[in-house]
This record gives sequence, structure tokens and C-alpha cells, in this order.
Amino acid sequence: MKKHLIACSLLALFAATGAQAADKLRMGIVVKIGGIPWFNAMEAGIKSEAAKRGIDAWMVGPTAADPALQVRAIEDLIAQKVDIIGVVPNDPKVLEPVLKRAREAGIQVITHESPDQKGANWDFELVDAPTHGINHMKALAKCMHEEGKYAMYVGSLTVPLHQQWTDAALNYQKEHYPKMQMVTDKFGVGESLDDSIRTTNELMSKYPDLKGIMAFGSQGPIGAGRAVMNRNKIDQVCVIGAFSPGQGASLVQRGAIKGGYIWNPQTAGEVFVRIADMMQKKEPITDGMTIDGLGKVKVDEATHTILGNNTESLDKENLPKLVKMGL
Repeated sequence: MKKHLIACSLLALFAATGAQAADKLRMGIVVKIGGIPWFNAMEAGIKSEAAKRGIDAWMVGPTAADPALQVRAIEDLIAQKVDIIGVVPNDPKVLEPVLKRAREAGIQVITHESPDQKGANWDFELVDAPTHGINHMKALAKCMHEEGKYAMYVGSLTVPLHQQWTDAALNYQKEHYPKMQMVTDKFGVGESLDDSIRTTNELMSKYPDLKGIMAFGSQGPIGAGRAVMNRNKIDQVCVIGAFSPGQGASLVQRGAIKGGYIWNPQTAGEVFVRIADMMQKKEPITDGMTIDGLGKVKVDEATHTILGNNTESLDKENLPKLVKMGL
């Protein structure tokens, strides 16, 4: 009888363990491109937070910043029947059909850097778009002494968030700095180091009196800074933008990049997992609540957007701290 009871107890224990494993949240997060410092830091945040919460979460980094590669990666996650898919979209429009298929398959979707993404349950931002753009314009205007010609780079002309940043910056410039002038349309080169270098060289040749470049996209400020330094124009051209601290620290120290602001991509990786955990547990996400990594949030139910307020300054004083964190 005792042997029978022990056997039954062991079977019950194994069954419970199996049920817990089956209930473990599985989440794949597709980013814009793999192998660059920004998304390496995001992956570190995903892994550390997933380990803390007992969640099976991983990052998928395409070999190029190509929306078609993101579609394939999402289709693969749908086939794997994950519980939640996270995405940092290259082209939100292109992703709409595949995200719709994910939702139809019962998979929840979280996006980042893509407010009002069609097909997402939630999008989260570590800072609201207008504030981020305006902060960069204030820094650029200060460096340019509020006058002169400048250009703007975005990661891609199809990334709505980058458009929102630069639109807010441009509108603020027109209202507050009338002596400044954007020389041409925005350039969608900010995710390519080579394209950013080439475009900056072309602009400096075409506009010898160019005084500033505002660059978004992880490689935009790096490419612009290198080009400015190689042409010995550190004192003539102000480069302001968002970049990975470890990649840009030497350029800031040399004055080739004057500064900028980022949210911490490692924190963004952690927030992906935290929000997924809340969704899985059916915890409400409400306006005014505090989410670790975002602070006190604004929640727009209509657009399914969660707005935080958490940025870091990319100046000489703050950079060493960020570099030490491995960013």
C-alpha cells in the first residue's frame, strides 16, 4: 500500500511539473536588425528579465533592416505557436497582415517604437515622440547658436516614430529658431553606417556652410560624426542624435558628436518582458500606473499605446555610466 501511495505521489508531482512547464510563457521578439550594439543591449535586457520571471523569451535579429525579413521571422514564430510576439518594426504597414495572422492564431502582440501599430495589443515607448524630437532640436539649436543650415536623418522613411520625432523637431525649429533652415528633405539612412557617412560627405560638399545634422537611427549619428571628423569639420558642423553609447563615446570625446538623448535599449528589452508577463496574467494596464523601466505611464486606450518618461543624456558626463552598463 505504501509503495502504491508513493508511486501515486510521484506521478502527481511529475504531472504538476509538466503542467507548469506547459504553462510557461513563450515569447519571441523580432528587432530591426541583429548584431549591432543597440539591439545587443536589448537582447541582454530580454534575457535577464525573462530569467527573473521564469519566462522563455528570446530575440530574433534579422541580418538586414528589411521589413520582408521581419515578416518571415514573425511567420516562423506563428508556426512555433508562441504565446506573445514582440516587434520593433522597420515598416509598420508591411507588418500589418502578418500581425493580423498572429492575432487570429491567438498570439498577443507587443510593439516598441511604433505607436498606433495596427495589429498590436500594445505598443510601449520610453518617451513620448514630440518631447524626444524637441529635446534634440533644443540641443542642436544651442550648438548652432540658433542659426544656419542643417539636415535630418531618420532610420527609414517608413518608420512612423522617427517621422514624429523629426516633425516635432522641425515644427519647434520653425516656431522658435527662425534663423535656422533645413536644407533638404529627410534622409532615410540612419540604420546604415556607410550610407550615413556617404550622405554626410555629400551634404558637406554641396553645402559648405552646413552647420548641423540631427540624426536618428542607430548608425546615423555615428556615420555623420565620422564623416565630420574625417573632413576636419568638428568645429563647423554640430552632430546631434541618438546612438549606442559604446559605439559613439570616442566621437563624443573628440567633439565629432555633440550629444543627444536615448532611452536605454536594455531597459526596453526588460519592459517587453514585463508587459508580456502582465498580459499573460491578465493584469490591467491603466493610465497613471507605474511600470518599472517606464515610470508613471500615460495610457492611450484608443491607440493601445503606453508612454513612459525615461531617457538618458548622451553627453560627456553621462556617457561613461552608460558605457559601463555595456550599452
